[in-house]
Amino acid sequence: MSTADMMTSNAPLLQVENLTMRFGGLVAVNSLSFQAAKGDITALIGPNGAGKTTVFNCITGFYKPTEGRIGLRHGEADFETGLNAVTASDKASISTEKGSIYLLERLPDFRISKDARVARTFQNIRLFSGMTLVENLMVAQHNPLMVASNFTFGGLLGFSRYREAEKAAKEKASFWLNKVGLYDRADNPAGDLPYGDQRRLEIARAMCTDPVLLCLDEPAAGLNPRESLLLNGLLRSIRDDHGTSLLLIEHDMSVVMEVSDHIVVLDYGTKIADGTPKQIQTDPKVIAAYLGVDDEELEKVEAEVSA
Repeated sequence: MSTADMMTSNAPLLQVENLTMRFGGLVAVNSLSFQAAKGDITALIGPNGAGKTTVFNCITGFYKPTEGRIGLRHGEADFETGLNAVTASDKASISTEKGSIYLLERLPDFRISKDARVARTFQNIRLFSGMTLVENLMVAQHNPLMVASNFTFGGLLGFSRYREAEKAAKEKASFWLNKVGLYDRADNPAGDLPYGDQRRLEIARAMCTDPVLLCLDEPAAGLNPRESLLLNGLLRSIRDDHGTSLLLIEHDMSVVMEVSDHIVVLDYGTKIADGTPKQIQTDPKVIAAYLGVDDEELEKVEAEVSA
């Protein structure tokens, strides 16, 4: 079944087309195509070594793909026409009255974050452990603060524009600390937080950049059942209350099936399934991939699923 057939009713925000990533003779991602709809939580799942993090690295600019196109839309711009127009030019983006279209594979990683507004967390937590919680969230707002300060000059002289921007940044940091239940520890070092709290702080830091797409690399890794439930509620709130679309890699199937609107399954860098959680749960190829069965045993798995 094609990606288009599996899409939700929402319009696409992210469109990945024929994405291929090779490392020498190793094909880590093989001609992958999928869409993530605006306002949806899309999960990218698969066994270890399936290529999921490589896909994230291509989307967020850490890798430049060997082949393929990665389009992102802001607003209500005509996505397909806009993508084709950017592709045919030497540009990385175009802007119209209805929004903007970005080709992420043409952008350096800092512009994917700053201009295309794609934020990311990592499987291994990357907080500034010696800084306080609020300082971690202020660092995430470094770019607008630097602009408001005329690159430190205005900040040193206390220009009103910078004072207003700094106040807004502090208010945003306070909002997200409260949102993730960490406001009372705002002045504590981030490194002193329990593991689950550090996970939520990292998500709060990413949200301080006002992303249109938030990419989460195994956000439930290392969490206990209670913390996973809190995470589920936070992810839904980010989607429902803030209009941010989410793309996540996750091994915890209870989280994936609970929060996802759309799931893409990889195995050895190739897409083997694309659909709703209900469709994925009963897909024989997905079951076989997670069980590690050989191709010869796939028919047996299909028969058992259909029984």
